[in-house]
Amino acid sequence: MIDLVAGKQWPEFLQLLKPRGRYAVSGAIGGALVELDIRTLYLKDLTFYGCSVLQPEVFQNLVNCIEQRKINPIVACTFPLKEIHTAQAVFLEKKHIGKIVLNVAQE
Repeated sequence: MIDLVAGKQWPEFLQLLKPRGRYAVSGAIGGALVELDIRTLYLKDLTFYGCSVLQPEVFQNLVNCIEQRKINPIVACTFPLKEIHTAQAVFLEKKHIGKIVLNVAQE
């Protein structure tokens, strides 16, 4: 799991991980302080990673996995680029689950 949010729902993220799962975090837009029931960590044998700088191939590998449909990002909503202000307003409400997508294709 890759997380950029953290925040109060963080314990729920860990419940989604399978035993021996890996959790990587590189942001905390939902809040930097989280609560951890340490039993979740050791009973599920989880591995945690903090990420700030990745090797160049990591992003390309992620794109390849998405293109091959090995992973499917959750899309909350899609906006044409000309509605970027509306997309930003939706983002700032922080009520969405998934990614907010801007369609940059020419209309």
